Amino acid sequence: MYVVDASVWVSRFVPDDVHHHLSYRFLEGALTRGELLTAPALLLAEVAGAVSRRTGQPDLAARAAALLEQLPNSRLVTVDPQLARLAARLAGQLRLRGGDALYVALAQQLGFSLVTWDREQAERGRTATPVFAPQ
Repeated sequence: MYVVDASVWVSRFVPDDVHHHLSYRFLEGALTRGELLTAPALLLAEVAGAVSRRTGQPDLAARAAALLEQLPNSRLVTVDPQLARLAARLAGQLRLRGGDALYVALAQQLGFSLVTWDREQAERGRTATPVFAPQ
């Protein structure tokens, strides 16, 4: 059971990304094994925006967001006031960007590991929850 950061999903959808193959293999393996993959609902906008910016293909961005909503063993979590307060506390304590803090807070709240390629998020977030890069 994992909280998967947008950085991993973006690299999965962008074929020329340096981490594409590792991200693809990790995500496909987790999905095949039926492992639960979660993320804040913000994931959809983050992935669509990053994929569109990096590829220049708005259609690919739309397909990526649609796929994320249809994955059988994934769950997008609404940011409620409790999660928002936890993310705010962690953002301040760990000096994290707001979006990054949401992923760390969700992983901590659920007791899941966070999977990310974001070095700063990983280094600062690991004091709050287990963090690793796809391998």
